Amino acid sequence: MAVLNNSEVQLFLLIGIPGLEHAHEWISIPICLLYLVAIMGNSTILFIIKTEPSLHEPMYYFLAKLAISDLGLSFSSLPTMLRIFLLNAMEISPNACFAQEFFIHGFTVMESSVLLVMSLDRFLAIHNPLRYHSLLTNNRVAKMGPILATRSLLLVLPFPFMLRRLKYCQKNVLSHSYCLHQDTMKLACSDNKINVIYGFFVALCTMLDLALIVLSYTLILKTVLSIASLAERLKTLNTCVSHFCAVLIFYVPIITLAAMHRFAKHKSPLAIILIADIFLLLPPLMNPIVYCVKTQQIREKVLGKISNICRR
Repeated sequence: MAVLNNSEVQLFLLIGIPGLEHAHEWISIPICLLYLVAIMGNSTILFIIKTEPSLHEPMYYFLAKLAISDLGLSFSSLPTMLRIFLLNAMEISPNACFAQEFFIHGFTVMESSVLLVMSLDRFLAIHNPLRYHSLLTNNRVAKMGPILATRSLLLVLPFPFMLRRLKYCQKNVLSHSYCLHQDTMKLACSDNKINVIYGFFVALCTMLDLALIVLSYTLILKTVLSIASLAERLKTLNTCVSHFCAVLIFYVPIITLAAMHRFAKHKSPLAIILIADIFLLLPPLMNPIVYCVKTQQIREKVLGKISNICRR
């Protein structure tokens, strides 16, 4: 294999769960089941929204975009997770590693963007319900998809090229079961200041999304509190529960992981690895479940399809 940038490192090593290497094959069973449920769940959401004309509305189009982001996250991390836990194969080539981190970061930024526009959708629906359908037409919502994808692409496209220009000497063990930009750049023996600065910029963009989501919910809460009837307040807030859960599921592991890296003096490698794995596994797994449980229209359509299949 050709040496990368005239450096000594030709392969990076990913890690599974420290201390449980002997049980990786057994651990691969629940991991495979989690991926299977996540992929089937998000695929079902996409199928239901596509085939049911009554769901051809802005809220459900945004949900479809969220499902696409979740599928992207699942398929981006699936190859290395299965190789590590099922085949006990830790090695990954630099180019494959750079490609994986591009897709993982790309779909992460896309999911953050989708959660932001979904919060704006909820704000418009609650604050100005009479103008909601005139402001968010299906045509405008359709145009948002390419815009969100382009934003994600432009933000993370420099990552693989910036990593490729670095030299990697001797150190080649990564900290997770998949490749991340901030993890890979720490292995470089050449100057990685540009990587640090640009990585911080992309992280700020993601945190800006979160700040705008918080602002949207502050305005939603202000609007809800102006409603006289308690029953109407609860009914209105109930329309936001699914999205609010999706925001927590996505951002809590990210913020927890960042805080542990930044502030924990005696951080546990095992805890960091588990939280990092939760960050990629939890949103694709839980989002379809949350939306099926809390969104009546989705739940009814899914149960209806299952009922029709069972009757055949």
